[in-house]
Amino acid sequence: MRSLFLTAGLLLAGCSHTSSSTPAASAEKAPSSQAIVDAPDRTEADRALDAGRHPAALLEFVGVRPGMKVAELVAGGGYTTELLARAVGPDGVVYGQNPKFVLELFAEKPWSERLARPVNQKVIRVDQELNAPLPPEVTDLDAVVSNIVYHDAVALQADRAKMNAAIFQALKPGGVYVVIDSSAKPGTGVADTQTLHRIDEQVVRDEVLASGFQLAEESRVWRNPQDARDWNASPSAAGARRGTSDRFALKFVKPR
Repeated sequence: MRSLFLTAGLLLAGCSHTSSSTPAASAEKAPSSQAIVDAPDRTEADRALDAGRHPAALLEFVGVRPGMKVAELVAGGGYTTELLARAVGPDGVVYGQNPKFVLELFAEKPWSERLARPVNQKVIRVDQELNAPLPPEVTDLDAVVSNIVYHDAVALQADRAKMNAAIFQALKPGGVYVVIDSSAKPGTGVADTQTLHRIDEQVVRDEVLASGFQLAEESRVWRNPQDARDWNASPSAAGARRGTSDRFALKFVKPR
């Protein structure tokens, strides 16, 4: 779920409407995504972020079900990680990854406090850099989520080819890799990753497909055609426009 341009916006990293065909690892009845979001023990701070994050849509787009094994990249303070933990339930597991810079910049305290909550007892903390985001023993994952942080991989000067290859390796055949991020103007590549906290959607498509994934699905839930894509989408800089950036949502799948 950064360089000096990385902000506490990662704390918000957390976000479609169709379900993955990836089967759940448990026969436990799945609660609805909205029921997960409406859980009374969620914090008010998390609830305040929901309007701009569309968390129920995120859970449905990823296709999270009880018993699954999933991971979040650059979890930050864990807003999205906790939602995933609620969705996989007591028989599932969630790996929450953070690089050192993010922990030192802002995430250590809220992340540690998050993990101390009983609902997150099945979350496994992973402190690793994005070039190798998960331990080698982490395999057969059902899903990996990158929620509004792919552009930060550029800011952190990560080797994204290695990152995507590692994710491919960690997923089971048929497992999904969901990438949601704020849209830069077409043709800008990675030029706006630090200044505007945005990335050209085509860059993400090309890089992930080059790692062996196939594009399975995309969602328009987070689209905003009124967004001129010329302002800083970082939560600390966006002000009243926070949560309104045009965001692409892509679901890639590891071939069976």
